[in-house]
Amino acid sequence: MKAVIVTIGDEILIGQIVDTNSGFIAKCLNKIGIEVNEMLSISDDKKHILDTLSNLQNKFDLVIITGGLGPTKDDITKKTLCEYMNDTLVYNNQVLDHVTQLIEVFFKRPITQINKDQALVPSRCEVLFNQVGTAPGMWMEKEDTVFISLPGVPFEMKYLIENQVIPKLVEKFDRPYIIHQTLLTYGVGESLLAERIEKWEDNLPDFIKLAYLPNPGRVRLRLSARGSNEEVLKKALEEQINLLKPQIEDCLVGLDDDEPLEFVLGRLLSSKGFSISTAESCTGGKIASVITSVSGASVYFKGSVVSYATEVKEDILAIPHELIQKESVVSSAVAEAMALSIQKKFQTDFAIATTGNAGPNKGDSDAEVGTVFVGIATPKGVFSEEFNFGQPREKVIDRAVNKGLELIYKEILKNY
Repeated sequence: MKAVIVTIGDEILIGQIVDTNSGFIAKCLNKIGIEVNEMLSISDDKKHILDTLSNLQNKFDLVIITGGLGPTKDDITKKTLCEYMNDTLVYNNQVLDHVTQLIEVFFKRPITQINKDQALVPSRCEVLFNQVGTAPGMWMEKEDTVFISLPGVPFEMKYLIENQVIPKLVEKFDRPYIIHQTLLTYGVGESLLAERIEKWEDNLPDFIKLAYLPNPGRVRLRLSARGSNEEVLKKALEEQINLLKPQIEDCLVGLDDDEPLEFVLGRLLSSKGFSISTAESCTGGKIASVITSVSGASVYFKGSVVSYATEVKEDILAIPHELIQKESVVSSAVAEAMALSIQKKFQTDFAIATTGNAGPNKGDSDAEVGTVFVGIATPKGVFSEEFNFGQPREKVIDRAVNKGLELIYKEILKNY
């Protein structure tokens, strides 16, 4: 079964917002065995929308459209779809009651005609009821193609995909199984990793594909198996992973099911009952931000001090002025002192500290631009490592964040 995702909105095309809807929808479709062949972004233009729908007709089994279902005049998707389907708009009483309830009871204001018109839908469509918003989703069929139109507001789209669209697709269509397994590696670049596992990759069965998903400091290896027998696919993936693991054991963090390291680290900390804190200079609080992006992080994350200026390191973290003068603010000694200080201040089991020159100019240190020291405090002591991440500035910061998470994860896994 082939699918295409179409996002409608000039705000996407001019770069005002980033399209996150397509990625979410594609991931959900892939999990149920529906292959996404294309993603398109088009303007809020009637002719453009009609031409796009016509071009996709019968070439794809499924077309999922997001955007353009709002109450204002520039939201033309619903009327255009109605024209394409040679249909007429009618009021849906369930949607109208829901919109009225939201406006008059929740927002406590009189409902207007523009609000009521949210309940207009093509007469032959199947309404996908939107419990969390005013614009309903719409399921329409023409010849060999199913067209599904959803609101562009991400949380409304996600609700409809998870609660209406996916269950209906699963019920209606026979689909192959697509199973993914992802291995998370750190510290070895994509090209070196590819060279190391080339022979193994060349011997993969035809129904298993390998994808390299690189990020600064990390590479995810995603194995995808596709076929009609789920148990056969699972067994084949397990066999291939067991063959691969010995070849990458020095850089393998674990199986992450497409989850970033902060999720894996969070589960590890939670399972062992450990706590963590951060003292950040060159990373500017980004390690703390990444850790706390995980729901439930309050169980193990206690707090952070962003000691960007040297005087903050001295005044808040109590790093001796003499140590900074002797060793330099960007040094192993200062990174370790920062880690120990924040560990003590917040009474945590572990702590991460960063100090460095992210660039483009040098700060209060003569260390080369791109130099970063990461300090790790543990219940048994403290250590640090030095890195040079080059440039640009954003790369230095991202790599320092990833390296801090990697070091603490490996330390806990290895010794605790």
